[in-house]
Amino acid sequence: MSGGDQGAREQARGTARAPRAKRADARRNEQVLLDAAAAVFVASGVEAPIRDIAARAGVGTATIYRHFPTRADLIVAVYRHQVEALAEAGPGLLADGPTPYAALERWIDLFVDFVATKQGLPAVLQSDDPCFDPLHAYFLDRLVPVCGELLDAAAESGEIDPGMDPYALMRGVGSLCAGAGANPRYDARRMVGVLVAGLRSRA
Repeated sequence: MSGGDQGAREQARGTARAPRAKRADARRNEQVLLDAAAAVFVASGVEAPIRDIAARAGVGTATIYRHFPTRADLIVAVYRHQVEALAEAGPGLLADGPTPYAALERWIDLFVDFVATKQGLPAVLQSDDPCFDPLHAYFLDRLVPVCGELLDAAAESGEIDPGMDPYALMRGVGSLCAGAGANPRYDARRMVGVLVAGLRSRA
């Protein structure tokens, strides 16, 4: 093989690596933006100024708009990002947790965080923007099976009574969180803890 051929091949490999590295960097940057947006949404709702999200992420507003041209695009991306993180957390908690019930408790705690991230989202989802239409089905499709897996594992270990419907549990948690509002005397996380503790087997 001639030196010219070898040089051309090395250049081609370098060119192939560069786009992959660029794509990886773009994904990481997008994750930073989504994490920043989620945190701002928790604090200020989904109508928070884009400049607040940009400041938290350490970027300019133009960078936000380059990734997410509209606020609706950003809201959908944050929602999906949080759902995926929750879906992926379930199996990991089961594998690494001391018991299936402990894994269930931790996952429900993460679910409470997710519900908090949705501050202001119900009103947005009732808008006429069709981009929000698939989100509820996406949420159910991804998370109900994960919750069901955690419940089944805890039931098989004898830690909870069998037969708890995952959808019903998640809806109950969501309702307890929705009741918080701005009332400082209402601790939604504590109430959810009482609910989950009530699943423990009495046998």
